[in-house]
Amino acid sequence: MRIAMKSNGKTFKVGDKAVYPAHGVGVIESIEIKEISGVKHTFYILRILDNDMTIMIPTKNIHSVGLREVVSKKDIAKIYSILKDRNTSFENQAWNRRYREYMNKIKTGSPFEIAEVFRDLILLKMEKELSFGEKRILDMARNLLVKELSIAQNRPEESIRQYLEEIFSY
Repeated sequence: MRIAMKSNGKTFKVGDKAVYPAHGVGVIESIEIKEISGVKHTFYILRILDNDMTIMIPTKNIHSVGLREVVSKKDIAKIYSILKDRNTSFENQAWNRRYREYMNKIKTGSPFEIAEVFRDLILLKMEKELSFGEKRILDMARNLLVKELSIAQNRPEESIRQYLEEIFSY
């Protein structure tokens, strides 16, 4: 049975890929109606591709949680442009303040914000040792970008990883 839920112009169907902020790309496994406290609610059941985690998202809340489509071809070019931009400055702020700032950007789910975090941490890593937390965020940003770009471009993840490395090798 193919159920589709329309939300703000976008229809997610069972089998569609969608991006859940800070978790990455997932597949809509089903659309279910559940009764909670006597009220019926419709949920997307999203399975995250990276770790098989299942998330139930109330369909009426997809905008507040940031569920979105995988990036478009046009947005892919913008992401690569952000990654190649070297006109960025690093303020002399403590690593824990940078950590909070980067985590907030990742939590937005915006591929452009995630690209900025990845770029900034790679460039910072070229200058000095990253803290443990910054290394974790760098890995998270890399994984989120690689998975989404791989799906959006229909290319193997390893190919995307290699291209990202080429962008930052001088």
